[in-house]
Amino acid sequence: MNIDWGALGEVFVVSFGAAIAVIVLFSLGIRALAGPGADATSAPGQTAEKVALRPALAAALCFLACAVVVGYGLYLIIVK
Repeated sequence: MNIDWGALGEVFVVSFGAAIAVIVLFSLGIRALAGPGADATSAPGQTAEKVALRPALAAALCFLACAVVVGYGLYLIIVK
């Protein structure tokens, strides 16, 4: 039995990088949902709706990116 150590290492590196990326994106999404920072309400001309919309949009984009990465991984596993 021969093991292609180079291919195994490549799979490890890509899997590790994808896992870290999903964890960071999900953490950023949770942080965005936790609430606006202290400086978000101090900007002149900002309404409460605008201040509340930005973190929700950022969180939605982070969660969408997580779903795309996970969906692509499942696609690679199921189709191939």
